[in-house]
Amino acid sequence: MPTLTVDGVGAFEVPAGKRLVLALTDEAGIDQLHACGGNARCTTCKVEFVSGEPTQMTEAEKTVLAAKGLSGVRLSCQIACDADMTVRVVSRLAGSGRADAGKRPTDAIAPPPVWT
Repeated sequence: MPTLTVDGVGAFEVPAGKRLVLALTDEAGIDQLHACGGNARCTTCKVEFVSGEPTQMTEAEKTVLAAKGLSGVRLSCQIACDADMTVRVVSRLAGSGRADAGKRPTDAIAPPPVWT
């Protein structure tokens, strides 16, 4: 089982292949935003990697990050926990002014990933 370390929060064992956005909410208990339901459209689930950043990226993640002019962040909805990683949570429900974090993302990465 990979270890997910959340900067300033702690380390958590995560089932291999689990979406990072779900590991943050389920295992780490973080109020991670995911306003679009984990479909790589809104960028509210962004995180910064301290270590263990995956080398691959989905085409959907690459496209939305470029469209929004974002760099230095990744979309937690588009990443599977398949190795140890350390992240900083950037987008949390607390202080966002939103009523909720968003519809729970599905277990599988959506849209179906095309890896780059």
